Amino acid sequence: MGKIGCSVDGNLNEAKFSEPLPWIGIYIAVATLACAIMMAADLIHGIHCRKLWFPSKYSCLNATSLTIIAVAIKLSVDLNTPMPRHIDQLAKLSSSALICTLMGNSMPSLGIMENKEILMNIMALGILVITVIVNTCIQLGTGVVYLYWKEHALIMFLMLVLLVILSFSALTVPTTKKYLELKYKKKYKMAAKECSNECDSAVHKKLRQDLMKYWMMAHTCSPQFVLGRSVTCTAAGALCLLSAMTLAEAMLGSYLMPGSFKFCNGESDYKWSTILVLIIQTIAIVVGTIAPAIRWFTAINFRCPSTGKKSRKEFRVEKNWTQFLVEMKECPFTIRIQSRQCRKLAHGAKDRILDLCIAMQIGIVLASKVIRFISIYFISRILLFCMCCKKLIWCKSNNTSIDSGSDSQPSSKPDLSRFVLHLEGENELVEMMMKNNWGEKQPKHLLELLDKSSSGLHGVKEFDSDLVLSLDNEEPPHCWALPVVTLTAIAIAIPNTSSCLRKQLMRSVHEGLVYVKIIEENLHAQRDMTNIRKAAYTVWLGVDLYHKWLDVDLNRMYFQAGSTKEILEGLADAAKNKYESHSKWPIMVLAANSMYRISQTILQNYERNSIQSSEKLFEALTVMISDILGACLTNLQHIISLKCFSSSVELREESVRYAVFLLGKTEKILELVNQKTLPSLGPEEMACINKWRALHKPKNQLHFPASSTESDTASSSLMDLHLTIE
Repeated sequence: MGKIGCSVDGNLNEAKFSEPLPWIGIYIAVATLACAIMMAADLIHGIHCRKLWFPSKYSCLNATSLTIIAVAIKLSVDLNTPMPRHIDQLAKLSSSALICTLMGNSMPSLGIMENKEILMNIMALGILVITVIVNTCIQLGTGVVYLYWKEHALIMFLMLVLLVILSFSALTVPTTKKYLELKYKKKYKMAAKECSNECDSAVHKKLRQDLMKYWMMAHTCSPQFVLGRSVTCTAAGALCLLSAMTLAEAMLGSYLMPGSFKFCNGESDYKWSTILVLIIQTIAIVVGTIAPAIRWFTAINFRCPSTGKKSRKEFRVEKNWTQFLVEMKECPFTIRIQSRQCRKLAHGAKDRILDLCIAMQIGIVLASKVIRFISIYFISRILLFCMCCKKLIWCKSNNTSIDSGSDSQPSSKPDLSRFVLHLEGENELVEMMMKNNWGEKQPKHLLELLDKSSSGLHGVKEFDSDLVLSLDNEEPPHCWALPVVTLTAIAIAIPNTSSCLRKQLMRSVHEGLVYVKIIEENLHAQRDMTNIRKAAYTVWLGVDLYHKWLDVDLNRMYFQAGSTKEILEGLADAAKNKYESHSKWPIMVLAANSMYRISQTILQNYERNSIQSSEKLFEALTVMISDILGACLTNLQHIISLKCFSSSVELREESVRYAVFLLGKTEKILELVNQKTLPSLGPEEMACINKWRALHKPKNQLHFPASSTESDTASSSLMDLHLTIE
């Protein structure tokens, strides 16, 4: 009977019940680690994107995160497991502090939720927080928690205040979204009108100026940013920092002054797992406190009088805080009640409840502003001292006055203050947003390749001849990536060419295909192009990593082939064999057909050339690849423009941010391709390589530029050489 739950003498075998608890401790530690990873991911994401208000991309309130939190704080709600050691008591306290940290981190995520989703998540969080508070109070009464009762009381108070702040901050989300959406539409029309009136010869410069306007609008009306910069979120950051400091005080006191505490003897049923839980929860709290603390400090730093900001009218409650509750109060009572007296009582009760909520909302906002004002009062002294030291060091290092040269160079940045979307009481936001960071690292290898392209981008028409029959007697539609990949495979297999040039071409195509993929995914969404794009990137994976076209070793062909003609014939034959052996696999068929047509086209040109030079053929193929990439990349401007407007307010900022990133990476590319002679096609036609090819009948000429080492006479004659397909 001992194995069932009773001992031999019939008594309950309590020791058996506590055996799994160390494993439950590991379970708690793993859940806490998951919380720590989510908060760390948000921290890294915010720093990487230079968003010091740290949007909640990973540690947001939802069913999954609330379930993980419920597991991570199990020690706080465990009513009857003995916790005698000081480590056990600290683990209880750290579980409560962890909830404060998680609430502070997840507050901005309320901005991206729908109204019903906000309500359900806040209710679930409220049930969890109230359960923790009630259970902790019971444990304080029964003696399970017998130490750090002041710290527990303070953290429970902070926990409750944070819950109230989150709940009432969520009430502002619906009206704030509507208000900013209306302002965005008006500003967008104004920006579009200004952009259409501007005439700048440099397209990339005009695009840059336009993007700055759209980015400013999209960023400042982002729902997460609106919550992240709010006074309640600033106060939540201060409260999170205070809860972490409370835990730190308890931990330092227990280790530095153990004589001031009276600990119980014995061991917890969680045994060694308690130490693991305490360590991981402490790490999670430290990591999770950084983002709310930086939000708090950023707001304080910006509003400090020492930095030139005024703190008057600090205690005025703006209308947007209570507008939703006021609108609810003005709405008629919709519940059907037969009795007039009962309807009257219900309507009166609704008004009284909403009046109480409005008063609470005003109180929360005022309390948050008090916290911010007190923070400013103390932090401003430190910032003023740091600023004086910084100016003193700067003056000594430059041997000049602080103000000298401050007005010598006027700012070259355009005035974007008109496009900053802000709420009432956020006038200082305009000044803060007048900073813009540009200048992403340019793809240098791709730029070097694009420099070699022809002025008219003739390679788009010349890589494939109409005189070459397809393997299936039907010419399939082309995509941008597949001919680039196929031509690159042919180029690196050509013998007697420089190894450095082959490597350079591979690097350039690798950088170029990144942007080709972006263009094809956004502008070429036809279903019949899906397999062609898959074929291109499947082939490129083998070429890039293993120097193989499908399973044909290009390096072996490069070293073992006797002539260039053998290479081209070998690739054409390999393509034909692949087609015949994989006739039911669309990706293989498309890749094989592309290789066959292009290699046959190049072979016909090569055979009709009086000077059969591998180096010149490699150079001609490089120019052709550059032309195709250049023609494709002319669509980048259209992609960037499309990303500037999104119908969803939740996704708009990320879309425009991507456009900013893309422009920063491709500004030099746009400058290069816009110098070429481009066809007069519409945006949709420019995105299709078949439209480029159909615009004019292809001349199918491979141009062979001369080497820089040859004489001027030879260079002049060789530059005029070309191959003609009859």
